[in-house]
Amino acid sequence: MGIETALPTDLMLTTQLQRVINWARRSSVWPMPFATACCGIELMATACSRYDLARFGAEVMRFSPRQSDLLIVAGRIGIKMLPVLQRMYEQMTEPKWVISMGACASTGGVFDTYACVQGCDQFIPVDVYVPGCPPRPEMLIEAVMTIQRMIDEDRIPKGPGGKRSPLGVSVQPNYQPRAQPVGLTVGS
Repeated sequence: MGIETALPTDLMLTTQLQRVINWARRSSVWPMPFATACCGIELMATACSRYDLARFGAEVMRFSPRQSDLLIVAGRIGIKMLPVLQRMYEQMTEPKWVISMGACASTGGVFDTYACVQGCDQFIPVDVYVPGCPPRPEMLIEAVMTIQRMIDEDRIPKGPGGKRSPLGVSVQPNYQPRAQPVGLTVGS
């Protein structure tokens, strides 16, 4: 009736259990968006049909931290939002991964004020930084692929106390902007 009828009965398949677990974990990363500003629009664009985040098994955006294992922090974080972000991170399942998307989430961006956190990595461990203001959807896809490579290679670094250490990888732009069609002149 199923696949077992198509396979011969004397077939033996051997592999390492850890590789199967890593393959399943890599192929079903469930992101949880924490989008607060303009980076959230690029995050939504990543899931649309033009960029299709579903190719990587990450199309199921979960809005419950207990059902997700990848937190995407996109946009600026206010001081009043910080306890909510920390609580959501603590409620996520292990192993959990964090992407800091955009200049505001990574460094505070242009909002150097008392009300904005100057980088979410001061309060939660960040695995992949995606630079830009706002970054392109291709860069977010590259960040998801970076986390998938780390999972697949079983390179989950352990720190003191058995807790997972953040990776701290920075994604570089993988595209070249084209030259502008019209030159810009100042004055006459």
